[in-house]
Amino acid sequence: MPPHTFEASLTAFILVRTTRSWLDLTPRQRFEVLRTEIRPAIEAKGVAVRSRFYDTEFYSARVSDIWVWEAPDHNSFQQVIEALRETRFWDDYFEVVDVLVGVENAYAINYGQDAIATLGA
Repeated sequence: MPPHTFEASLTAFILVRTTRSWLDLTPRQRFEVLRTEIRPAIEAKGVAVRSRFYDTEFYSARVSDIWVWEAPDHNSFQQVIEALRETRFWDDYFEVVDVLVGVENAYAINYGQDAIATLGA
């Protein structure tokens, strides 16, 4: 997806576990599925979202991957879920373990305070 300029109002973490049907595909086939089936389904919804994909299978037996989504509003994220559910991503290639949606620094915003966060060196 091309980068979109917007302030993310929510971030969603979709925790998934790969299925045998995904693992039976070659790596080349997997990337082809993402390019030709998954991404076009999301783009067809016409929503401006950002996503990143994290591999976790070498640290977790329950969750193999985490797909992080940033959306400008709840409707945009809902459209992502609708798009994914209409593809083989949902329950064929991946078992959706959990969907966690949060608002960055909501605790500080709610109390009119600056966020407390750590900074790397």
